[in-house]
Formats: sequence, C-alpha cells, structure tokens
Amino acid sequence: MFGFNRRELVLGTSAAFAAGSILPARAATGVRATYGGQDVLYAANMVAFELGLGREEGLDLKLSPADAGAKARQILAAGEVDFAHGDATHPLQLSRRGKPAKMLMATELIASYGNLVIRKDLYDQGITSVAKMAEWKRPDGAKPILAASAIGSGTWMFGTYLFERVGAGKKVNWVGGGGPATILGGLQTKQFDGVMCAPSVKFAAEDKGWGHAIFDVSDDAAWKEVYGGPIPVATLYALETTIADEARTQAYINTIYRAMKWLKDAPVEEIYAKIGAKYLGELDPGAVKRNIAWYKQIWNFSGSVPEDAFKRAGQVWYRDGTDLQETTYASAVDTRFIDNARRKLG
Repeated sequence: MFGFNRRELVLGTSAAFAAGSILPARAATGVRATYGGQDVLYAANMVAFELGLGREEGLDLKLSPADAGAKARQILAAGEVDFAHGDATHPLQLSRRGKPAKMLMATELIASYGNLVIRKDLYDQGITSVAKMAEWKRPDGAKPILAASAIGSGTWMFGTYLFERVGAGKKVNWVGGGGPATILGGLQTKQFDGVMCAPSVKFAAEDKGWGHAIFDVSDDAAWKEVYGGPIPVATLYALETTIADEARTQAYINTIYRAMKWLKDAPVEEIYAKIGAKYLGELDPGAVKRNIAWYKQIWNFSGSVPEDAFKRAGQVWYRDGTDLQETTYASAVDTRFIDNARRKLG
C-alpha cells in the first residue's frame, strides 16, 4: 500500500536512526508503533520517523503500518507493536476483552471521519439536514441506505449517533461500504444514499459532483450542537503492560509530541515533502495537500485528553450496538506522559 513492505520499513527506520546523527551515549531504546492506514490523520508517526525525532529521546522508532484501525488494534493486542494510533474506543475495546489498555494522548478532539455526505441529486431536491435525510424514502418506499466503512466502525458509531440525535435511529438502513474507493463508487452509482466519511472522500464526492455534505465536522457550530464540544477521537494508546515501562513510554510520547509541534508550525508544502510520496504516494498530491491543510485546522496539538471531553464522549460510546462498557476516566486515560512532555518541550 505504501510502496514498501513492513520489513523494509522496519529495517529502513533503524538505518535512518543510525545515519547522519550522533547517537546518544546510552543504547537506543527500541519501540514499534502502528497506525490505521494511508491517511494524513496518522501523520505524527510518519513525521516522527522521517525527521528522526526520537533521537533526542534515545529512541529507535520502528513503524509497522496497518491497513485499518481495527487491524492496528489487533496488532497491538497480539504484542507485535508497543503503541498504536487510532480511535479512542480501541483501548476501551481492548480493556473489555481482557487486555487492559489506556489512552496516552489525543491528536483529534473531533471526528475527522464523522462527515455525512449524501447524493448530490438528493441535496438538490432539498435534503439539506440529517432530519430531512431520515424522512426521505427510496422510490420503492424503502428507508435510505447509508454506508459506513464497516458496521461497528468509527464511521458507523458517529453516523448512528447523528441519526439517533434527531430521533431517527430506526429510520435508516446501515451497510458496510468499505474503503474510500468503494464508498465513492456506491455514492456515484446511487447504491448508497449517503456515506459517513473522512475529508478526502468528502472533497472527492463534492469535486466530482456525486455528493454534498449535510454534516461537516469542521463546522464548529454544527459539531457543538450535536456533540456538545470536544471529545477524544484519534489517540495514542498502549497496553498497561507496555505503559509500566515508564521511561520507554515517556520517550515515545515525547517523540510524538515533538511531531505534533512540528506539524503545527510547518507549512503544508513542507509536510507533504516529508511524508507525501513515501506514505501517501497512491493519492493525488493536490488532494493530499488539501487534506493536510484541513487537518492542520482540527488537530489537537496539545495532545491533551481532557476529562470533560472524555465524559462528553460517553453519549457516543455507550449505546446499544457499540460493544463498549462505561468506564471511568482514571481507568481509561493516563495523562502523566503528555503532561511531562509539555513541561519538557513547551
């Protein structure tokens, strides 16, 4: 998917660490990290590797990218990696299944993949809100067909909540739509009446005239009306057995925090130059740069996981069908490492 295989990436990381710099006096600590796919959302680990930001933390960072967030969670649960970047519900799911895990920092406090895009012809007919979409019927009288990437996925979780919020949870049919290509294809062919999607799909659907957003997560007022404010979405997390090695965990979180600070300050073109061709080369360069600019507006550069945001997220997480059990902030989040990183690095 990235133009190189996992083994090549792991070996290349070690080589990059050794080249062009003076190693710390102590032996470098090896860490493996994973993330959920070919998306700008996961830029922090890519940047951390490409800039060698772990060096000053005595860290030898290796990346094992997965093809989806759920796969990244499975890789971490199997002990193949130490840290993962993915949905905030992943550590909750791991804990429920007997693998206690915690969030360590958050890179998003809104759901970048929580956009609802409907068919352009429906929008042109006046279907301009979630409530109106729920009341619309297909020509045969059936409920609207809405696609998430998969049933039970993050897109499904935020999509079902959107409709439940307007009292229309049972007025639509949800299906698994797969990745961006099949999601877009289903919208184009009118197999799907609407899709939950990341900004890249939203941009493509609108540019091609296949769809139009009726819920855009970058609209602050719209987001606050539905969700009430920030909630943890994309997080760095680990098993508690990994977190117990506090020095290594601190070094990794310091490294990712450095990457977030760089992403905040770097121009879009510079970010693309560092990660575009290698990690996102299958995508159109213009589209990738547009995504980078979009994410720079919504990334949570502080890395914080506020307790009020965690509690606010419960309305989305703890519902029928989500397979999540209510838990406390203290049992799900460990802020010590991001707090230390901010004190050290500003």
